[in-house]
Formats: sequence, C-alpha cells, structure tokens
Amino acid sequence: MSDFWRDRSVLVTGSTGFLVGWLTARLYKLGAEVTCVLRDRPVWKFMPVATMVFGDVTDQAFMERAIGESQARTVFHLAAQAQVCVANQNPISTFDTNVRGTWSVLEACRRSPLVEQVVISSSDKAYGDQPRLPYTEDMPLLGVHPYDASKACADRLAQCYASQW
Repeated sequence: MSDFWRDRSVLVTGSTGFLVGWLTARLYKLGAEVTCVLRDRPVWKFMPVATMVFGDVTDQAFMERAIGESQARTVFHLAAQAQVCVANQNPISTFDTNVRGTWSVLEACRRSPLVEQVVISSSDKAYGDQPRLPYTEDMPLLGVHPYDASKACADRLAQCYASQW
C-alpha cells in the first residue's frame, strides 16, 4: 500500500481543518508529494511537509491551475463550511462553499488529464432525520437544514461525476 503513495502527487483542499493535518502527515510518511489548498492563511504552522497554495475552491480556474501545477494524480476534497450554526446564519455562503466548491473541484479534476482518483468528504448530516440508525449509504439523502442540504448536494454531485466520467 505504501508504494502506491510513494512520489504520488496529491492535492488536498480544506487544509486548515483538523482531519487534513492528519491526512497530510500520513501521506507524507507514505512518500506522497502533497499540495494543500488554503483559502485563508493559517495562524499556526501546521504542515511544513506540504506545498501550500492560496485560493478558493469555488474558483474553478484557480482549482484547474492548482491541480495542473501540482500535477495531482489524487485529489482529496475536504474543504467545507462545516460549522452548523454559521451555516444556519449564512446559508448562501455555505451553499457557495459546499456546493459550488464541490462542483468546481470535480470539474477541475474531470478536465485534468492526470487526475486518477478523487475523494470527496461527506457528513452524516446529509442523511437528515432517519427513522433507523446507524446511517447506511443506501439511505436517502434527506438533509433539509443549510449545512445538511449542502452536504447532500455535494454527495449527489460526486455521484453524478462518478457515474458520468
């Protein structure tokens, strides 16, 4: 498994998030060449092992350039507006980041001749209120609150791109 990642160019979005730090560290240990996309400058040093590029995932031209210049073969899309209370107060910015950001990343990946894999992060919130727990991936996406609906939309976009291209 570790040979798969050795010298593999990987691009990761959402690079100020908690999971990304661990993912990046693990990919680095496996020998990957990691490029992280950040919208905002971090207030701490957290990834000295990665190349950092600054831009917004909702900007498809930027994403195409970041993927192209990093020669990414694998893309992990973890960028999202994930604070539920912020999402409820600012639904438009949540939809912009979580939905448009996802389609911008997916379209940039589709247009790249090098990208072989795309991993899109999701949330159990996309399933909304279900009569049975735990959630399973065959359950319908019933998210109705802004964050929940945005993640359900991102999941549907990922399914669309996976089935079409």
